[in-house]
Amino acid sequence: MSKNIGYLSGRKGLDDNLFEALGRAAEQQGTVAPEEMKRLAEEFLIGDANVYGSVTFYDFLRPENQGKKVYVCNGTACMTAGTQDALREKLAGQFPANEIGEMCCLGRCHENHAFHYAGNNYSGDAIGQIAEIKSGKKERMDNYRVAHHGTPVLTAEFPGLELYYQLLKEGLKKSPEALLEELKISGLRGRGGAGFPMAFKLESCRNTPGDTKFLVCNADEGDPGAYSDRYIMEQRPHSLLLGMLLGGYMMGARMGVLYIRGEYPESIRIMENALTAAREAGYIGENILGSGFSFDFKVIKAQGAYICGEETALLESLEGQRPEVRVRPPYPTQQGLFNQPTVVNNVETLACVPWVLQHGGAKFAAIGRGKSTGTKLLSLDGHFNKPGLYEVDMGTPLKTAIEDLGGGFRHPMKAMHIGGPLGGLVPVDKIPDLTVDFESFHQNGFLLGHASVVCLPEDFPIVKYLEHLFEFTAHESCGKCFPCRLGSTRGKEMLHKAQAEDYKIDRALFDDLVETLELGSLCALGGGLPLPVKNALMYFEGELKGYFR
Repeated sequence: MSKNIGYLSGRKGLDDNLFEALGRAAEQQGTVAPEEMKRLAEEFLIGDANVYGSVTFYDFLRPENQGKKVYVCNGTACMTAGTQDALREKLAGQFPANEIGEMCCLGRCHENHAFHYAGNNYSGDAIGQIAEIKSGKKERMDNYRVAHHGTPVLTAEFPGLELYYQLLKEGLKKSPEALLEELKISGLRGRGGAGFPMAFKLESCRNTPGDTKFLVCNADEGDPGAYSDRYIMEQRPHSLLLGMLLGGYMMGARMGVLYIRGEYPESIRIMENALTAAREAGYIGENILGSGFSFDFKVIKAQGAYICGEETALLESLEGQRPEVRVRPPYPTQQGLFNQPTVVNNVETLACVPWVLQHGGAKFAAIGRGKSTGTKLLSLDGHFNKPGLYEVDMGTPLKTAIEDLGGGFRHPMKAMHIGGPLGGLVPVDKIPDLTVDFESFHQNGFLLGHASVVCLPEDFPIVKYLEHLFEFTAHESCGKCFPCRLGSTRGKEMLHKAQAEDYKIDRALFDDLVETLELGSLCALGGGLPLPVKNALMYFEGELKGYFR
């Protein structure tokens, strides 16, 4: 059924698509009225139930969102910082309770106290100016440290539009195969978590027959604690655009899609402005620089669903469907958006492409360690003395990142959750054993992922944190597979009951639940949750044993 809906949705292409129509319909009231759902179903020749299923799934479309005006960040970093209860109390003095909602995560993890109002995000001491913010007199971008240790690939200074896009002019003089060969030599792997070689995807899609092909930037990977994608889109937007232009040339695509988190309104505006500048300069559009290569972009504002960070759920979303994970094969490079060959890569991966082609694949491969080539962006949260965004060569000791760059912890910590909610829970005594690369983290039983670092203070109960992870998964599950949909809910219930009542969790039952999630889930949401849970059971057994029998 979803394949047929994909074809129906693709009738009008990206210029007039159902997903954006649903977003526009919800702009005024926060949800889509029933009569408007019915009208859109008829217009797009899609069943009423399909449209209803989509509307009721997304945080910013569902009926519960109606009438909300201000949103409190409920992300993990703000939770462990303990800032949001006081923030909510201050907002309650300005807004009725029914106008206060929640968002996850606003990417303000470096200073917390994060909230969203009237299309802008705020954090830090901004709540102190809430009256001015409400009157429209106060709008500000946040500031955080940005530095590098080793080679500045993504943190290098932007040289200006004309000089930077000279690389596009030079690249289009070469064959797509020659550029693709440089990308292979570089060993560039996906920075979103899986670490899959980018060149393999591009080549697979290039070799798949089809007149229409898409390159999709996954800018909806909303790992709480990570703000590296936001940094690139807001401070280095042309690195992403040029990476997509060159990637599109290599794979034979004419269209790039920027699917950007609705929780990042500033990123959307800045990327749209960058697109306008590049288009006016002749770097986007038909017959770019007289090369015969044509490529254009479409910016799509996401509507609040963590699962859309999974590439096939993202494609379902773009088609206006409920973002359920697809069964693979076929893979997106063979049958992706509107059933056409599609490559999906995340922001950081695509933004590395210009540097690779400017300096050569061999030079990029020489940075790093083993199969982890190049650099990695790290997002350090507000528990550090010097929170911020740091770029390090792959293979850099984690201790260097924590102590030298981050300045160490502001107060005692017992663990760090690295790589998002599905990443590893790393006890602080393991810091000397790890280097920042895929292999080191994997060999030690963790996951590098987005390389976001969320700290757990010594007085933050591990059992409470595990309940939070299960609750997060239950809320964000697409619901397609039983292990994730049911298992996350059962895990949350058991952990909550063990804290609230005289109840001991059956350890064998709990282990079976975790194993079922790991082996039976369709994607990394349910399948990845067991990793931090197992880490907690291994390294914090003493703290947790009182909750189990």
